Amino acid sequence: MSWNSFSGNAASVLHTKLFMIGGTQVTLKTVITITVILLLTEVLSRTIRRALMTVFRRRGLDGDGNILAICRLVHYTVLITGAGVALQTAGFNLNALFAAGAVFAIGIGFALQNVVQNFVSGVILLVERAIKPGDVLELEQRVVKVIRMGIRSTIVRTRDGDHMIVPNTMLVQSTVRNYTLKGSFYRIRTQVGVVYGSDMKQVAETLEQALWAVDWRLKDHDPIVLLTGFGDNSVNFDASVWVSNPWDKPLHESRLNQVIWWALKQKDIVIAFPQLDVHFDAPVEQGLARLAPVRATP
Repeated sequence: MSWNSFSGNAASVLHTKLFMIGGTQVTLKTVITITVILLLTEVLSRTIRRALMTVFRRRGLDGDGNILAICRLVHYTVLITGAGVALQTAGFNLNALFAAGAVFAIGIGFALQNVVQNFVSGVILLVERAIKPGDVLELEQRVVKVIRMGIRSTIVRTRDGDHMIVPNTMLVQSTVRNYTLKGSFYRIRTQVGVVYGSDMKQVAETLEQALWAVDWRLKDHDPIVLLTGFGDNSVNFDASVWVSNPWDKPLHESRLNQVIWWALKQKDIVIAFPQLDVHFDAPVEQGLARLAPVRATP
């Protein structure tokens, strides 16, 4: 058998009609073409997933279940795209299907707009790692600790033990203070006012001695005492120390206030409190004296 005749027979076999689908003739060549494209799509999907896992592994995220979900989503997206390319290459007219899918996708997009935004925000958070489980955040003037991060939302816990479900868009689109982004050390401060008759040098020295003696502060950060201003009833000081855990801020503030209270009390330094002095002119005093009741003589 000559090569030309073999080629002709092979071409005849490849173009042999197997069946019809929607007016499109399916041949052996069609089946082989679809199979090859799907196999290449599977190889491409595995390559992309391995590249993603390599990037996530370098960031220490390879054990996160959310990362596996992202890789699975990428896998399905590549497979669906490859299937569409395979059918279009094989001669199937997908224009009507794509047109109907586009209309359907637009409707679903409007309905799931917030879900998609939260999903994209979740991917951004997982990749950037600006917020991660265990971080202490200030969110909407409330201090919370991150418990678990998901694709759509993040679960946080307040100091009162309440668990909150926070949409990921809130963490991406708003300003969030992360106390533990670059380290867990944090400065706590308190303000105290003393009466104007106090010896200000003695007050400053007393506060500094008290702060240096605090055993639960960070030793590599010096305490700071500042005279911040002159109020209506007091001379105001700001005292601050550094601690290692911002989550325990209320407890440390209470301890710091107690330290300052006892330090000033031992030196007989009076902590000022709001008060109002009223002075009357002489005519007013005389008028009030005349209105005062006369005491009965015993």
